[in-house]
Amino acid sequence: MRLGSLELDIVRGSGFRLDGGAMFGIVPKVLWEKKFPADERNRIRLATNCLLVRGGGYTALVESGLGEKWDSKSREIYAIDGARTIEDSLAEKGVPPGDVDALVLSHLHFDHAGGSTRREDGRAAPAFPNATVYVQSEELSHARSPNERDRASYRREDWEPCADAGLLAEVSGEVEVRPGLTVVPVRGHNAGMQAIRIDSGGRTAFYFADALPTTAHVAIPWIMGYDLYPVDLIENKRRLVAQAVAEKWLCIFEHDPEVPWGTIVEDEEGKRLVEAASV
Repeated sequence: MRLGSLELDIVRGSGFRLDGGAMFGIVPKVLWEKKFPADERNRIRLATNCLLVRGGGYTALVESGLGEKWDSKSREIYAIDGARTIEDSLAEKGVPPGDVDALVLSHLHFDHAGGSTRREDGRAAPAFPNATVYVQSEELSHARSPNERDRASYRREDWEPCADAGLLAEVSGEVEVRPGLTVVPVRGHNAGMQAIRIDSGGRTAFYFADALPTTAHVAIPWIMGYDLYPVDLIENKRRLVAQAVAEKWLCIFEHDPEVPWGTIVEDEEGKRLVEAASV
């Protein structure tokens, strides 16, 4: 998809499943299951919709998906399909890993940062050897010393090899990391998560990451049980979704298996819906 002088593409990694109750928090199952049917273990199907941004003299990747560093037990727990890697999707766009010069991670949970490294000779190494990896300083600090609440979501092998190679760049606050590509802190899912805003040609695309993981989460009260700061998230969602509607943003939904991106609109009754864009 063309956005001014930039070319945007959805590039998908492996799909997986998580508990539906955790994905929708206090929303009753009778409501969320109409949108996301659960399997016999109450897990719903999720995607890893990463974003390739090209133009302006750079090739950037937003998020890296689950990666392939998983043992058989973990693959079974999360129902990781393993049928497609980020490298596979990039190859279809004619982009080898070495061409990516910027990797922007919303945060360092395994389903966002897992593909940042890969197994080489029995150890983890940067999957994108020429890419500067951007993450908020607050998030990196927490990921290195997580608490009991979210410790299971972090795996140091997903990012420390990038730090060891001198590729990890800490940023603080809203920063334009490439022309038209800006990271925007959005407190809620955790303290250090950043969304990504892309501006070009008078248009805006917004990668919500886990602030709006699926189209079902466009409804303001629909937040995840995983969210550490739910009240902050609700306020940020109210502000950002209203702006997305008013300015007709192209919105990217990282974990939606059916609608990776689209425009949020309001019907005559004020209900917000997503008009899907073609991939």
